[in-house]
Amino acid sequence: MKNIYVTLVIVLLSAWSCFAQSNLNPSKKMKFLVHLTHGSTDPTVAALAFLVARTALEEGHTVNIFLAGDAVKLLQDPILNEVTGLGTGKLREHFDSIVKGGGHFYLSGNSSKARNVTSADLEGKPAEFALPTVLVKLAVESDRMFTY
Repeated sequence: MKNIYVTLVIVLLSAWSCFAQSNLNPSKKMKFLVHLTHGSTDPTVAALAFLVARTALEEGHTVNIFLAGDAVKLLQDPILNEVTGLGTGKLREHFDSIVKGGGHFYLSGNSSKARNVTSADLEGKPAEFALPTVLVKLAVESDRMFTY
């Protein structure tokens, strides 16, 4: 009976070691998708999503951000410049860091059309309108997905 417990402990330790090396390796670069549906009426959540994307980029990971629902308005300059989350920072500062780090934004085309977000709002920004199929494709291609 003692041998069974020793064997079990060895197997569990080996499994944990493999898991830790493959999934918890801080040097492993990953691809993240941040999906945000909250807009300026929930500034803390909006800024938090941008903060998480910014942090991942600063740690060397790849990040795509998909904005849907009310979140599409966040890339309009007046809103981008005004939103500040409680404890989650200024949206404009996070956005600028995301752009500098190579992050890319996708905006739901249907949500944008319904909220009068136009191509003029995206001019000069690493952003494009996208269909739900793009969201699904990004989710499949990503290692991790955060939804806010």
